[in-house]
Amino acid sequence: MVMNRSSTTPYSVVSEFEGTLLKNKDSFSYFMLLAFDSSGLIRFTFLLFLCPVIKLLDVFGYNDVSLKLMIFIATVGLSEGEIEAVARTVLPKFYMDDVSMDTWTVFSSCKKRVVVTRMPRVMVERFAKEYLKADKVIGTELIVNTFGYVTGFIRETDIDQSTLKRVAELFIDRRPHLGLGRASVTASTTFLSLCEIRAPVPEKIVNYHNQQLELQPVIFHDGRLVKRPTPATALLILLWIPFGIVLAPIRILAGSVLPLWIRSYALRILGCQVIVKGKPPQPRGPGNSGVLFVCNHRTLMDPVVISTVLGRSVMAVVYSLSRFCNLFSPIPIVRIQRIRDVDAKTIKLELSKGDLVICPEGTTCRQPFLLRFSALFSELTDMIVPVAVNCRVGFFHANTVRGWRCMDMIFFLMNPRPGYEVTFLNKLPMEDTCLSGKRSPYDVANHVQKILADTLGFECTSLTRKDKYKVLTGKDGTVSYVSFQDQAKKIIKTYNPFSYWIKC
Repeated sequence: MVMNRSSTTPYSVVSEFEGTLLKNKDSFSYFMLLAFDSSGLIRFTFLLFLCPVIKLLDVFGYNDVSLKLMIFIATVGLSEGEIEAVARTVLPKFYMDDVSMDTWTVFSSCKKRVVVTRMPRVMVERFAKEYLKADKVIGTELIVNTFGYVTGFIRETDIDQSTLKRVAELFIDRRPHLGLGRASVTASTTFLSLCEIRAPVPEKIVNYHNQQLELQPVIFHDGRLVKRPTPATALLILLWIPFGIVLAPIRILAGSVLPLWIRSYALRILGCQVIVKGKPPQPRGPGNSGVLFVCNHRTLMDPVVISTVLGRSVMAVVYSLSRFCNLFSPIPIVRIQRIRDVDAKTIKLELSKGDLVICPEGTTCRQPFLLRFSALFSELTDMIVPVAVNCRVGFFHANTVRGWRCMDMIFFLMNPRPGYEVTFLNKLPMEDTCLSGKRSPYDVANHVQKILADTLGFECTSLTRKDKYKVLTGKDGTVSYVSFQDQAKKIIKTYNPFSYWIKC
């Protein structure tokens, strides 16, 4: 039924999320991501084993039952904050990889944008509002008990009818102008029945109204899984994990114990590949200041790989590093405190002793972007050699913000064939350094960032470590240096097992 324009909200759109804004209509893999990153391997495995039951329910038309089963297994016992954290840090990257650009072209051209999803609203809302610029997200609502934990149940009995009612309440005076949804869900019982124009195939109405908004990339994201865990991919990951658990310690020992001259050959036999481009500089003679290797930051293995390629021990400048990684590090490490004068003095002292590797980004970035470079390194020496590094992982990411960072090295080496590509660029000419008096420290830092980005095919940004941690944790990423004993006291004070009985 087509109504007069006066009875509809001009240029408003209501779009289904699964199968419309996203190309894939199956939400199973997103619940698998939630299960893995919120609870670990046990919940992930249990949900995968129930996949045949879930698919069978869908085949026989029990879509609501299969969805409620997925929601229950993936969320029961989790805190609401944990689900929100996964929705903020992990899911957006996988959603963005699956966005249908045809649907986005139409959706973004409308003034009022509403997203409808069958998944829990909390799993979609952050992405839809921040990246898709949705004004409202309508989804299922999780039931949370008085202690703040999810029961695994949802408030809706009939999901389609509940969605229909809530969309109608949102457009009380005027009906939505455009409805985007799959052809299989265009029955009169869905929200599409409220829309003046129903468009199951968005390609037919491209260039619909105004110029579409720009789809912003997901620069920062967390979580360990590299690929979206479809049933086949998830099964492959589970089958590989036992082999990875055995292989990772062997690779760590080979990289820590063996001499540098044989280390690269041993790691190659164990499945680790390192591709070297460019000509590494020769070590400087005694009495000369060392070379400062300036590289972008992909994983904590960056300095180790550079040292292995050079065939000599090169000290790494780090800000924060877990005790486990520090214990097994095959190269010496110097810590900085982000106090400019103190750090400058520390780095100068170590440069007088030998070569250094420094990552001016201050934190890792997984996507093809370079964060803003700190200008401190450019003030300390004129012996600056830019090094472009990129890593290859198959199943697991080698860095995390919310997870256990002590496992970063293990997860990297658990991949079937972890790899690195290291490109040594020419030493900066004297006129391009601060010591020439022609360039400021910030000009030199930006120049090095630019040539590294061009070499890697990445994009330069002005984002910093603080921006990353603000997105992923809501904090600024500052590390406080306290002893192990003080940390233990803090944990006991925070999670006092006798606090409940004392209050009683």
